[in-house]
Amino acid sequence: MAQNSSYLLTGETGFLGLILSKVLAENGFIVKGFKLFSEPLKADISSPFIIKKDLNVDAIIHAAGKAHIVPRNPEEEKAFFDVNFEGTKNLCAALDQLNTKPKSFIFISTVSVYGLDSGSLITEDHPLKGKTPYAKSKILAEEWLADWAKSNGVKLCILRVPLIAGINPPGNLGAMINGIKSGKYLSIGKATARKSIVWAEDIARVIPNLVDVEGIFNLTDGIHPSFGELEEVISQALGKKKPFSIPIIVGKLLGKVGDILGRRFPINSDKLNKITSTLTFDDARARNVLDWKPSSVLNKMSETLKLNE
Repeated sequence: MAQNSSYLLTGETGFLGLILSKVLAENGFIVKGFKLFSEPLKADISSPFIIKKDLNVDAIIHAAGKAHIVPRNPEEEKAFFDVNFEGTKNLCAALDQLNTKPKSFIFISTVSVYGLDSGSLITEDHPLKGKTPYAKSKILAEEWLADWAKSNGVKLCILRVPLIAGINPPGNLGAMINGIKSGKYLSIGKATARKSIVWAEDIARVIPNLVDVEGIFNLTDGIHPSFGELEEVISQALGKKKPFSIPIIVGKLLGKVGDILGRRFPINSDKLNKITSTLTFDDARARNVLDWKPSSVLNKMSETLKLNE
């Protein structure tokens, strides 16, 4: 896609959205956002909204979404659907009113839609069996967008991303970094379970390749580091000792305690299962079609953490 091409970006104030906006702008692209309480566009996508009919952009990047928490009640579960599914419908309804529809719609989805706790090199053809509110809301959004894009002649590209790494990452990766920095992180067992992960700036850099492409693509760094490798790189970059390791049986006991205490405790049986199970995804389709050439997250994390210390 040529420089000076324009994007409408949702989720501009989020972790990934900020990086997408920054990297695209630095590379000569025009990025317009839905940043709340700012001009020229104001929108909370969980409620219906309108945008100026003369807005003309080449592509939509829909990165807004709710993630990173385990809902404790029906209200918190509903919030996932309000933002991830209803928000997507509201965005499409607003786009329907434009004088000129965008050529492409790029949707940031998640590998959680597969509904797996373990597995190796899962492809995009795997059935969507996600059961969490997060996964189910993203599945519904994907299905809605497929129908909407087909009806409106818009090219739809869906990116299913795993754990996203970058500067000051949220979620479990951020918790790992903060735990190692504070000396409150414990490694469990041999820490050999491998997880797919992707560097946020790499997602931004592949965006211009997507505008003329339709399809669904997993994005990973292709290395799928183990917990032990992540722990070692983070510890070295922060100048900390490698985390103390506890036997898996002790971890299981702590998980049972967490099941009882809830969020007050840093681990539960579900988290333990994820920590000790390999789950990786195949990004061969992206490499073949999108010229996807990702960075090593281990290398990028080492460089970034050292620079920010």
